[in-house]
Amino acid sequence: MNGPVAYLVTALGCLIGVAGVVVAVVAVRKGRKAARPAAPADPFRDTDSDALRGDPRTLKPGDIVEIRRTSYAVRGSVHLNEGGWSWAEHLLDTVEGDKRWLSVEEDPDLELVLWTAEPAATITPGAPTLDFAGRRYAAEESGQARFTATGSTGLDPSGTLRYHDYRAPGGERLSFEAYGQAGWEVAQGEQLHRADVMVYPQAGPEAS
Repeated sequence: MNGPVAYLVTALGCLIGVAGVVVAVVAVRKGRKAARPAAPADPFRDTDSDALRGDPRTLKPGDIVEIRRTSYAVRGSVHLNEGGWSWAEHLLDTVEGDKRWLSVEEDPDLELVLWTAEPAATITPGAPTLDFAGRRYAAEESGQARFTATGSTGLDPSGTLRYHDYRAPGGERLSFEAYGQAGWEVAQGEQLHRADVMVYPQAGPEAS
């Protein structure tokens, strides 16, 4: 075998060897990716209720939600995140124009709270306890979260939210929220049972 032919054979052999190594590496990586375990599921999640009554975790603008025999349209949704912890708030509206907010959070169980705005309230957050509408509320938690909004909420598409949450001995809630540089908005909340809520998902794009 002369010099040039030997050189070509040697080079071809090297290329085949490199290609084999690349194929092997790709195969190993694909195998590792395929073997990656799925995210853990909550073993106590009430999947029967989700199947029968709809899943509030998937609410979006345009859906219909029935709460204690009152039907609401989801006008808009706000998804919030604070340090990896996430929850959602949905603006609801009846045909008569009665507006409420429904918050959906897993802590770790599913928690649903129906909120009524109190625009005439003059109290501000910060104290360890607050008296409002004949109840005494104790401070529960406060912080600042990032949000994204879809549908008709009256908010910017994204921004920050400051909040203070209070709770009364009977479970009633009092919430203070301030979006961006806006002032505090006050709302009273009532925790709902899972059976109080029925979700009717609507096909099509999110409402604008």
